[in-house]
Amino acid sequence: MCQTLGFVVSTIGFAGIIAATGIDMWSTQDLYDNPVTATFQYQGLWRSCVRQSSGFTECRPYFTILGLPAMFQAVRALMIVGIVLAAIGLLISIFSLKCIRIGSMEDSVKAKITLTSGIMFILAGLCAIIGVSIFANMLVTNFWMSTANMYSGGAISGMGSMGGMQTLQTRYTFGSALFVGWVAGGLTMIGGVMMCLACRGLTPEDTHYKSVAYHTSGKTSGYKTAGYKSSAAYTTEDKSKKSIYNESKRSDDGKSYPSKYDYV
Repeated sequence: MCQTLGFVVSTIGFAGIIAATGIDMWSTQDLYDNPVTATFQYQGLWRSCVRQSSGFTECRPYFTILGLPAMFQAVRALMIVGIVLAAIGLLISIFSLKCIRIGSMEDSVKAKITLTSGIMFILAGLCAIIGVSIFANMLVTNFWMSTANMYSGGAISGMGSMGGMQTLQTRYTFGSALFVGWVAGGLTMIGGVMMCLACRGLTPEDTHYKSVAYHTSGKTSGYKTAGYKSSAAYTTEDKSKKSIYNESKRSDDGKSYPSKYDYV
């Protein structure tokens, strides 16, 4: 159950990472100071779009790679790596499902495959979360820089001309793709952790060899041959007779006399 649930959660997270990468609303125009505009601008990882008040939307792809900021290209790379890792982990996890039997694959092999796919899902989720967080940090930095330039420019303009208007600049805030990316990365990581935990349950117990102590039975330990018994009994009896014979044939005067054991 843990393996199947982890597989489903990771699949949903994988689909979310793909959706977040393709959505154009990574950054949207901030309408706090100017809620009524004729155009609405938003940008994604691959193109920037402008939506008119009439409902017409025009998008322009980024035709350059080297002209983009380095952090922006790093976000692109992280999202692509996350998609590739999640896709490989998804393909591997299909063969590791316990409900699917392929040939004579043992449970120990499936356990290893499950662990591998879980680690790949965790790495894919980390790549997605890191990429989205880097882009969000860029937005926050640019937002506050634009705000500072806006108010400083407005103050200079007001001093130069009587009550001059503030210079309005386009500021961008978080888009919907960022939240989709965070949630998708978290789901992918949770699914990967669940599959790693399911690996322990799939590992067969007979792979761990336990030490066995062999105890001999009571009959075996006390077993002796009949000849050995008679020989031991004879030796004991012989020694006792010999000692009696030696004691009986010697008297107090030091002379030895025949006893009844001499004729036995």
